[in-house]
Amino acid sequence: MNASLPSHDTRGEAPPLVLLHGWAMSPAVWAPLRALLGDRPVLAPALPGHAGAVPARHAAPEDLLAAWSDALLARLPQQATLVGWSLGALLALDIAARHPTRVSRLVLISSTARFVAEVPDTAAVAQPATVWPGLAAETVGAFCSGFAQSPQATLRRFLALQCLGEATRKVLAGQLESCLAPEHRGGTGEHAGLRAGLELLACADLRPVLAQVRQPCLLIHGEHDALMPVAAARMLAQALPDAQLARLPAGGHALPLSHAADCARLIERFMHG
Repeated sequence: MNASLPSHDTRGEAPPLVLLHGWAMSPAVWAPLRALLGDRPVLAPALPGHAGAVPARHAAPEDLLAAWSDALLARLPQQATLVGWSLGALLALDIAARHPTRVSRLVLISSTARFVAEVPDTAAVAQPATVWPGLAAETVGAFCSGFAQSPQATLRRFLALQCLGEATRKVLAGQLESCLAPEHRGGTGEHAGLRAGLELLACADLRPVLAQVRQPCLLIHGEHDALMPVAAARMLAQALPDAQLARLPAGGHALPLSHAADCARLIERFMHG
């Protein structure tokens, strides 16, 4: 993968696609998918604090999602289709909810409305075991504290989780590592953007605004996603007013790399539907 992948492609006259990558990654993660998307304009910006992009304004953890979304919004074309993966999907959802006239459609890959699992308040609640599926709060807290102490070890753990459930884990691990934001490879670089991204994931909860997201939405999710269970995608699809869920039976979390052809096929069908 080429970390210097151009951020803008002006092929064709079709409605623009905006590709928003995940935490710690760079726009290079979209290279396989971009090659299959046909003749349409494509924009793949780096998230704030990633791959040389200016960090978002300082904000309290609960305000980070809006701060990051607004930083991206200034760079987006009108009436774009937002294609978000993982953290990028959270940002796409937030932009669509707060700025509906700027977004025509949504494609959410390996997505959720709340990264941290919500559990029942009391043991008296029998089923389901979780109110909202996701990573356990203790796991997310360990990621945040672990990153503060050892960024590279935490990144390696994060990449390993993305590879679970995939048939070609070793190949995928190498691809993911090559798509890390360049400043975060090899133990060097400033990690403020990644720390803020983890805080964002720990605090973000978009469930209260899902009914406001009226754009047509395609969810693509791997059945073996170890970072975000497919149950979260099912609940997200049910909560959105106009959503469809496509489940990839052999997929994990890193679908833009491991299942680029499947994602491209589903996106093209959705765009022409």
